[in-house]
Amino acid sequence: MKPIFPTAILLAAWPIFAADIPDRPEKLTFPPLTFEPPNPADYRVQLKAGPVAYVVADKTLPLVNVSLLVRTGNYLDPQGREGLAEFTGYLLARGGTASKQAEELEERLAFLAAGLSSSVGDDSGSVNLNLLSKDLPEGLAILREVLTAPRFQSDKLDLYRQQSVQGMKQRNDDSSAIDARERELLAYGTNFWACRFTTQKSVAAITQDDLREFHRKWFVPGNFVVAVNGDFDRAAMVAKLEELFANWPFKGETPPPIPTNTAMAKPGVYMVNKDVNQGRVVIMLPGVKRDDPDFPALQVMNDILGGGGFTSRIMNRVRSDEGLAYGAGSSFPGGIEYARPFQAGFASKSRTVAYAASIVVEELKRISEKPVSDEELNTAKRSFIDTFPENFNTKGKVAAILAREEFTGRFAREPNFWKTWRGKIEAVDQATVQRVARERLHPDQVVVLVVGQKDEILKGHPDHNTPLEKLVNGPLVELPLRDPLTMAPLPLDAGKPPATN
Repeated sequence: MKPIFPTAILLAAWPIFAADIPDRPEKLTFPPLTFEPPNPADYRVQLKAGPVAYVVADKTLPLVNVSLLVRTGNYLDPQGREGLAEFTGYLLARGGTASKQAEELEERLAFLAAGLSSSVGDDSGSVNLNLLSKDLPEGLAILREVLTAPRFQSDKLDLYRQQSVQGMKQRNDDSSAIDARERELLAYGTNFWACRFTTQKSVAAITQDDLREFHRKWFVPGNFVVAVNGDFDRAAMVAKLEELFANWPFKGETPPPIPTNTAMAKPGVYMVNKDVNQGRVVIMLPGVKRDDPDFPALQVMNDILGGGGFTSRIMNRVRSDEGLAYGAGSSFPGGIEYARPFQAGFASKSRTVAYAASIVVEELKRISEKPVSDEELNTAKRSFIDTFPENFNTKGKVAAILAREEFTGRFAREPNFWKTWRGKIEAVDQATVQRVARERLHPDQVVVLVVGQKDEILKGHPDHNTPLEKLVNGPLVELPLRDPLTMAPLPLDAGKPPATN
């Protein structure tokens, strides 16, 4: 069948349409974006049993998601039973319930096409249920039993213990794993709770009674914050949540505050000798908490410095200009309970590690000494402001973000945080970027961690005489690898390649 639109009509319309199209993409103009973040009060419910719930209805799909944030964490592990919180979190939804063996529970959830998971991390726990809305009554009944009467089945405990030990054995296999744990030790100190390690001995000591005791202490309604979104009537869902948490069979406890006794290492270069093709480098400086008044400006500054991907200075210098690394960048996260450090990092060939590190240090100095350009400032600010609505582009994200704000206490302290965030970013100017860089990025406080072939890295680049030890105001210290099962330090030569005949 031929088109019904006459050719003459199409030709007549074309010049009018074409005249509205710029000849270059950068000439395109768009109306100002109008978006306001959701009002927490529209979704917040204080349940009678203790939890605060954020209830967000969404009729798009016949699904319901129920998520619990739990005030618990690895920081509550007893001495000698490191791993107890993690084990409790993992087995809570996988170790059966009073009425169902683990296998029965798994089969029933599969029949319902439902997902149920649980975990405990450093400073929080989570339990998540998603299922078809028609199966919500049964799903909530299962969730109630998981939360109040977990079985912690012995064979599942034994299996997870074996898996954990097998994972420990691989701790020194990958330089990224070595880098991750050593940077924590340097950033927070060996006496900080987050720098305690699970060991073969500590997980062997964990019993079913330990799991039950840990669970009954912390998994109580007063320690929950709930996020619910999906296909439901709001009033009916609130009633179901009231029923879910009513008449809890045990009292539990309020957890103590998260310890904040961090102690960053002294400035210097800290090296772990590991026979790998590339050296991994992280450059650290003391950080901030997210409620620091300068936090918005620090985010803009870091985006220009190394957080903005291919628009950032560190990426352009280290990768695009010099070809020394596939990726390079920085982050300036804001801690909640304690400050988290500034970090800049990359991975490079052994002989170019020192040269690439010197470029990063140069960029730390340059952004402190000279104002950033108008283009850099605008690009960084737009990256935060123009992408802001993506934080709330699904009902699930709305529920999750608002619940997290409640859980971390920011809603109580700063209920209008999301409403005012873009204005704070927009207010950042060149002078502010330079000021916060000058106040926070002190090259004489730099702590550098390097994981790689020590001898090759110390040779440096043949065309650039930039010794690692000259980059910082401190010594070069060799750190040992650790026994993967005990985490005790190994002899310093343990990371050397084997001798060849």
